[in-house]
Amino acid sequence: MSDSGIDKDHPRASGARAARANGASAPASAASDDDKHKRVAELFGPLGVRADQLRALASTPGADEEPWDVILSTLGADEHSALKTLAERCGLPFEPEPKLSDTAERFYELVPPSAARRHQIAGITSDGKTMTVATAQPMQPEVFQMVERLLDMPIRLVLSPRAQTGNLINRGYEQRQDLVTEIVEDLSFDESAIESAAGSVSRATDLLQLARQTPVIRLVNMILFEALRLRASDIHIHPLEDKLAIRFRVDGMLVDAFSPPLSLAPAISSRIKVMAELDIANRHSPQDGQTTVRIGSRKIDVRISCVPTIFGERLVLRLLDQSQTQLSLDSLGMIPGMQAELMDIMDHPTGMILVTGPTGSGKTTTLYAAIERIDRASRNVMTIEDPVEYHMDNIGQVQVNPKRGVTFASGLRSLLRQDPDVILVGEIRDQETAQLAIQAALTGHLVLATLHTNDAPSAISRLQDIGVEPYLISSALLCVLGQRLLRRICPECAGAREVAGERCDKCLGTGFSGRIAIYELMKVTDDIRRMTMASEDAISIRDLALKEGMQPMIEDGKQKIVRNLTTDTELHRVLH
Repeated sequence: MSDSGIDKDHPRASGARAARANGASAPASAASDDDKHKRVAELFGPLGVRADQLRALASTPGADEEPWDVILSTLGADEHSALKTLAERCGLPFEPEPKLSDTAERFYELVPPSAARRHQIAGITSDGKTMTVATAQPMQPEVFQMVERLLDMPIRLVLSPRAQTGNLINRGYEQRQDLVTEIVEDLSFDESAIESAAGSVSRATDLLQLARQTPVIRLVNMILFEALRLRASDIHIHPLEDKLAIRFRVDGMLVDAFSPPLSLAPAISSRIKVMAELDIANRHSPQDGQTTVRIGSRKIDVRISCVPTIFGERLVLRLLDQSQTQLSLDSLGMIPGMQAELMDIMDHPTGMILVTGPTGSGKTTTLYAAIERIDRASRNVMTIEDPVEYHMDNIGQVQVNPKRGVTFASGLRSLLRQDPDVILVGEIRDQETAQLAIQAALTGHLVLATLHTNDAPSAISRLQDIGVEPYLISSALLCVLGQRLLRRICPECAGAREVAGERCDKCLGTGFSGRIAIYELMKVTDDIRRMTMASEDAISIRDLALKEGMQPMIEDGKQKIVRNLTTDTELHRVLH
């Protein structure tokens, strides 16, 4: 078999024959049979397969069809490690996360999906002369020959784990079915679509078929479209004991969207997992993924988290619509005086600026709005984030990917070798990242980072709790910006919830539309540095900062109430 790596002396070929040795013909002698098993065992090398285990394969159920799985079970070996070892032994590539290329279309045109799924083989890419395929079942030479006949070209084998190969198969045949992730603009919720989707569930025979049903695709698209129409940042799909709850997070608040029949839960879950290239067969462990959908010219990134619950899989989808984001400090609600102070500090060539607040308080948005104001033509700006939420011209952005060994700490080390002037660290989570960020700030870089604290003065204590020495904090820290997000009074109905006696469409009858930030900016003065060196608590540092002129968030909020941008109730809800 040309370029496929199959050789009569390799274990995947010899092992398959060994699995059928006793059933093929009577051996000439027991000694020659033993010699054969010993030789095949030697070919497996570091996998540690013994001759007696190979001899027992012939009588093991499933050995004829899936000898590799039987060997893994016999050895009690980890699939990932065993495949990697076998690949090295046979001189084949091992790819833990293979990526599908459009050039592999011929594989999915000519190889039946049932055969691909049964034999765990998937096309990856082709140069027009050879097809590269991934497989989780390396010991099936007859199957590889069959694929070569179907494709009318030689194949090149790549070994990959079963879950990843299955994802490739699902994705490849999904694309052949022309299941496009573009959302049609005129979609709206209707009972007939829900009923049609519910009917398709009862007719589906497997999860992949379920995910490819047109009514199910339409239903998931409707959920996404409705969420985007309502400006939702998240979609929660939560199966309960007697119903399926779908809720949207709009302006920071969860609202009920609708409750389709509980029977639709597997269909919706499977469709979303296929879109994100997750393992649809794995319904018992958490999974994370991402995908992209389009509405006209708008492109929306969707981050997906799936966890098993006692009533089924719960999914949360984070929607990142960059076209709807206003990256300016004015639109975020920062008063001109504070903007001037912040931008003056941003002009420093070195030091650290921290933005603090709870999850979802808009910290990264504020940092990007500040970066928008600096001269990126003369300053090399780089970021390390998880995820990269905004795309901006003239900056280098790195996505955290622990599976590939890219963490905040390792990514930050790499960025420091890229001659940066300004570095944005998406989040300081641990001592190593904090130490690296501080060192970068002390060695000629301006470092912008986010930190989870309740207010600006608490950032100093938080860094000390993480493990950063007080003298390093006092030397590097320039300022801390604390913030929260409040719902903004709807400009259409002025908070009345109604227009001309009918529910306001812009705010959906809530009286609020959009959000506005409130801030407090603590500049690190000499006196605050001395308190930091003395490891004073956050309350003492806050008292000093207020004496030195820091305006607390609650005062910023009261000014926005006077300007009729938000309400007393909203300010109390957020800062209570």
